Amino acid sequence: MRVARYAIRRVVLVIPVLLGVTFISFVLTRVMPGNPIDRITSVYVPEARIEELKREAGLEDPVYIQYLRYIGGLIKGDLGTSFITGLPVASELAQRFPATFELTTYGMLLTMLIGIGMGMLAAANRDGFLDHIVRVISVAGYSMPVFWLGLVLIFVFFFKLRLAPAPLGRIPPMVPAPADITGLYTIDSLVAGDWTALAASARALVLPVVTLALSSLAPIARITRSEMVEALDSEYVRTARSLGLPQPTVLRYTLRNGLLPILTMAASIYGYLLSGSVLIEVIFAWPGMGQYAFNAIVNSDYTAVQGYIILITFSYLSLYLVLDIAYSVLDPRVQF
Repeated sequence: MRVARYAIRRVVLVIPVLLGVTFISFVLTRVMPGNPIDRITSVYVPEARIEELKREAGLEDPVYIQYLRYIGGLIKGDLGTSFITGLPVASELAQRFPATFELTTYGMLLTMLIGIGMGMLAAANRDGFLDHIVRVISVAGYSMPVFWLGLVLIFVFFFKLRLAPAPLGRIPPMVPAPADITGLYTIDSLVAGDWTALAASARALVLPVVTLALSSLAPIARITRSEMVEALDSEYVRTARSLGLPQPTVLRYTLRNGLLPILTMAASIYGYLLSGSVLIEVIFAWPGMGQYAFNAIVNSDYTAVQGYIILITFSYLSLYLVLDIAYSVLDPRVQF
């Protein structure tokens, strides 16, 4: 019951947080240079017609009137209509969310697998050769810009070696997309038994997923090493070793004791990937929310930018709510 009450309280607190985010995003979009009407018109459109379009779009109203109108739409579940495409922002984000979710989820799984493995290897060989190798890789991961890494991988594995498909999105143009069940191409093609689409979508995922993993595994590896080094110096580990427990068993128990800080870091990285994979999506022509937000910012599409920010904020809050509840499951000492 305590967990349920805590979850309900957190859900209620989402409302004022989202209101604050909508206000900040609304003000920031209004101070962006340019406006959407100027973007969708040309120099040949008369100034009088441009002013008329601004009045029709409500852009000539005072900012507080525009904000109240926007909040009224949000209460009804309306994120507004894109100035550029003329389509509802909610439907466009819903269409693009699966692409971003699939990319970032696979990237996060690979990040956790490699990062935790590297951290455990470094801790088990503290101050040894392998430990130094892991540290070098971690520093390199921090240092390499994600867009540079993506371009290098494309150049090497697509342009030179021809091992990877062209960076043209989620599936090659000549392969039909699988039936839309979850929006995740790999899952949908697996459920439908479409092995051609499964192989093509999996190959298209390899380079962007590897790019995300290599650019974000350093924090996971470093915090895993730090937590396990501290745990390996504890008394219960010395006792376990004195009783003859094998090294893999000792490492498994020490990893479990250091799991909470690792999960906290993982949640932060996953939220960052979900909201910050803009450059990856642009480089690989990935039709996700990042590319949608990039186009919206370039074209000063106010409603699209605001809708993207609201969705990402809600995703962050949901992610940390799940993380807090997972704490109580993984560690019975955690009290709400």
